[in-house]
Amino acid sequence: MSSITTPFTKDQLIPQEERLEIQPTKQELLIGIPKETQHQEKRICLTPDAVAAVCAYGHRIIIEKGAGLASNFTDQEYSKAGAEISADTVKVFSCPTVLKVAPPSLEEIKMIKSQTVLISALQLKTRDQNYFNSLAEKKITALAYEFITDDEGNFTAVNALSEISGVASILIAAELLSNEENSTGHLFGNITGVPPVEVLILGAGVVGEFAARTALGLGASVKIFDNSISRLRNIQNNVSQQLYTSTIQPKYLSKALRRCDVAIGALTGESRTPVVVSQTMVENMKNGSVIIDVSIDMGGCFETSEVTSHDHPTYSKLGVTHYCVPNIPSRYSKTASVALSNIFTPYILNIANDGGIEHAIRMDKGLKCGIYLYHGIVTNKSVGEWYNLPYSDVNLLIF
Repeated sequence: MSSITTPFTKDQLIPQEERLEIQPTKQELLIGIPKETQHQEKRICLTPDAVAAVCAYGHRIIIEKGAGLASNFTDQEYSKAGAEISADTVKVFSCPTVLKVAPPSLEEIKMIKSQTVLISALQLKTRDQNYFNSLAEKKITALAYEFITDDEGNFTAVNALSEISGVASILIAAELLSNEENSTGHLFGNITGVPPVEVLILGAGVVGEFAARTALGLGASVKIFDNSISRLRNIQNNVSQQLYTSTIQPKYLSKALRRCDVAIGALTGESRTPVVVSQTMVENMKNGSVIIDVSIDMGGCFETSEVTSHDHPTYSKLGVTHYCVPNIPSRYSKTASVALSNIFTPYILNIANDGGIEHAIRMDKGLKCGIYLYHGIVTNKSVGEWYNLPYSDVNLLIF
């Protein structure tokens, strides 16, 4: 009698207990939305409609009095949507989850309780070591919304705000061409018998694409420069119109700058934006032409660019009007707030449904990308290397 061989041991053939995944229980959130105190920051994270949607699921939201006024949302609108309005800043920051547009100041961090979940921008290059040490002392889990990615790896919030910056750059340029003291008096628009306004765009990313769409829609002639052939090809396909595109070569760039009425700086870089337009090139531009340096947030790509503010946005240099205001979306605070709110709302509901931030980042890789501090431990490589801080992979910390 032959024996039957089997790859399993005797113990393995005995019926085993079935192991089922334990579903996380839904968590009711208490969210604090403080009033923004950073200079010229007018946006708010959630609109009244978004607050109503979140509160409908049983979550509580405490909003500091007047937090939405700069975006044209009243306390009464938030109150009707289900939020609690409080004049007590400490009470708002004491919530287990704090939602902000700009990163909190060191004074605001003092009001945040231990083990709080903080969701805000990080603005990495404007922070210092004290910022991270202060958060780490309170074992805060911090998430930067500019690092969050979608299923395709795109930066959701950054792209949304870049779209606003791209459209806004053309609208601002159109205004400056006619309203400034040294203006040329040109009108954006395809007027019969009148040569169109010529727009030069440096950078074929999201800002460049939406600037090109807007300029073309107003009847302008558009030229786009970028050193990435794939980005130039993508923008050509996405805009669905024939555009003049070129790599950034001094000869062709100088020629285009001499002819253009508006130059938009929309280049990006890993650290500082590369300066590709020299002072001499600006000197040879038309008298009364306009430069909108959207990339001033990262240093600017024009040698003549200097940071300005929403209160005093322009200056004239070498006969050219310069607009170099960081954080352009804040100028259109209501639109920007709605765009941010559309991004935040689904994530807040998912965090609650998944039973908290720990379960949520386990389930959502894109959300996990936003974590730069987990219970006080730095988990973002860029943060660690930029500020010489020890950091750990977040995947080793969550179970």
